[in-house]
Amino acid sequence: MGYNDLAGFPMRSGWILHNTAAGRLPVGPFLGRAGEALTRHGWTIQTASSQDAGELKRLAHEAVREGCDAVFIAGGDGSVGLIASALVGSQTALGVLPSGTANVWATELGLTAPTWPPWLALERVAERLAVGEPRLVDVGEANGRVFLLWAGAGLDARVVAALEPRTRWMKFVPTALYLAEVLRSSAAWDGLELEVEAEGRRWGGRYIVAVASNIRRYAGGLLELAPGALIDDGLLDFWLLGGRSTADVVLRIAQMLTGAHVQAPGVVHFRSAQATFQSSSDLYIHVDGEPAATGSQLDIRVLPQQLWVMTPSEGEDRLFTPVAALQSVGS
Repeated sequence: MGYNDLAGFPMRSGWILHNTAAGRLPVGPFLGRAGEALTRHGWTIQTASSQDAGELKRLAHEAVREGCDAVFIAGGDGSVGLIASALVGSQTALGVLPSGTANVWATELGLTAPTWPPWLALERVAERLAVGEPRLVDVGEANGRVFLLWAGAGLDARVVAALEPRTRWMKFVPTALYLAEVLRSSAAWDGLELEVEAEGRRWGGRYIVAVASNIRRYAGGLLELAPGALIDDGLLDFWLLGGRSTADVVLRIAQMLTGAHVQAPGVVHFRSAQATFQSSSDLYIHVDGEPAATGSQLDIRVLPQQLWVMTPSEGEDRLFTPVAALQSVGS
């Protein structure tokens, strides 16, 4: 039974999966309160914990086989992307109990990342998701690997490869570490020579970053890269940021902080259902902020409305196509 059949009725069965390696603080002792919040709204909840990505994905697949209504992942954006890849194409929705370092997906949905006291923060998020609305969203696929947030190549992927995996103490100063690694990596790098093709159009040049974004925020949520992105429109936002030096990197960061990158010379933006990045050498690649296998070609495409996600009551709607527009299309 799909969610359209369940409209107007509360869902009942859910799993909480906890990535014990995620975030600055261990939140395992507080997940019980989140589970109790869901139970108060009619859910039956199972909880499982692991720091092994393969095990977490196996558990998500098991939840799908059991006909579970939702899997709530307690972790960060890498964990969110991991579980999303297991739920794609199923009737099981993805929920997030934000307990990672950046929590960009949770921020985009209007959920508050854990603050002190963490047990109250997770409980409040669970309360909002328990009575929230499941909605269909797009996901992307990069060289066969599913992503929910972003996939790309360039300096950001080099930084991710250098920083991950991070120890828990490193997660207490994520912004400083990220920016320091950006400057260090850019000093020894002169950009990425890339050919890009999408739906009969071609671009070529030397770029700092080449990325496909399914959401608006980027770089751990520090920057708004794609201000017009929608997560249910069947398209991805592709951005090619030209440059080759540390000075160019600083310029692009300043432009994104002010929104000037949208019209800046040397920046290419297009929306498409697919694109191919081709280089003469191996590319550093990241998927949902996690290092991915390198290769000289990166094929990216959208999988339209293939994932149910739990959105909170009184959440952020700017990522979704306005209801009026959908009604106009259907009329």
